[in-house]
Amino acid sequence: MPADSPTILALDFDGVVCDGLLEYFQTSWRTYCQIWTPESETPPDDLASTFYRLRPVVEIGWEMPLLLRAIVLGIPEEKIVQDWSTVAKELIESENLDAADTGKKLDAVRDDWITTDLNSWLALHQFYPGVIDRLHRMLPPAPTSGLEAATQLFIVTTKEGRFVKQLLQQQGIQLSQEQIIGKEFKRPKHQTLRQLLKASTGEAATLWFVEDRLKTLQSVQQQPDLNAIKLYLADWGYNTAEHRDSVRDDNRIQLLSLSQFAQDFSAWS
Repeated sequence: MPADSPTILALDFDGVVCDGLLEYFQTSWRTYCQIWTPESETPPDDLASTFYRLRPVVEIGWEMPLLLRAIVLGIPEEKIVQDWSTVAKELIESENLDAADTGKKLDAVRDDWITTDLNSWLALHQFYPGVIDRLHRMLPPAPTSGLEAATQLFIVTTKEGRFVKQLLQQQGIQLSQEQIIGKEFKRPKHQTLRQLLKASTGEAATLWFVEDRLKTLQSVQQQPDLNAIKLYLADWGYNTAEHRDSVRDDNRIQLLSLSQFAQDFSAWS
């Protein structure tokens, strides 16, 4: 295998492989309607576009209906981007909410939707341009001249693995159960990456990890035993210009564009 190719490639799913913004908004709006019972269950015209723009501030699912509330109340976007944690905390208090309960409501809405109309839920997920073609090139059958076939592909995500598998199968991507490490494993991503390295049979295993959430990459960065992992921030995912600017001079986390991702590994540097 060429020196500029990994033996293991780990990819986040939402924000790297798949764009779930449509589903995030629809599920969040349904939850919003349960909590705040607006006069109309038809969302305001500009609500979705504003939500899409601000989605990178969200760290945990329960924050999404709260983000909609902040937008509806007219809290300035600049304030939301710069100090979302404070805005969220103030809203939880002023709206007399409980974060865990809000999260349960969101999960219940999503679970009910999946149970009653799985196909419409799956249809709200879109794949980023060129990503599926790139994955196809990595998976067998591959050209005999393409040494990338030796790279093991894993999806490491907070989405439930069964849905990731279904979405990928719709695109002709067949991954084994072991290759999709989802929400059901209930462990931080840096721990999953550690286990992938440990399970590798190669003596000189190299692991590259592509993620759109900067804090997740930083958590890997803080693990001394994972210093050899190459970390990539997907600039097309759910992150802000500030996040992207902050890694431009980082000696460990590299900014990766969608056009680079679609090319051979040699173009990633």
